[in-house]
Amino acid sequence: MKSREDFIFTIGYDGPAAVIDGQAKKLYSKLTTKELAEKGLYRAAYSSALWSKDQKELETVADIYNKATGSAVSAASLQRLFGVFPVKVNRSIVL
Repeated sequence: MKSREDFIFTIGYDGPAAVIDGQAKKLYSKLTTKELAEKGLYRAAYSSALWSKDQKELETVADIYNKATGSAVSAASLQRLFGVFPVKVNRSIVL
């Protein structure tokens, strides 16, 4: 992925290209991981934490998500919950 913002707001893939939610990227790309989670953008917050490779950020996202939903999801299981993992792509398509 070319940038943090592209990774955070990727909504899918079209062959070798990442499909980016351009409106969400424009509105929320400057927010920190914690701010994204506090706004209820849990998938984007998880993606941001994954991009940063900071375990503390992953735990913060899990804590905020659990408080908001009444769940008991661990930071390690967020990948499965949100279906996000790093993928190397060369192109991005912004919608």
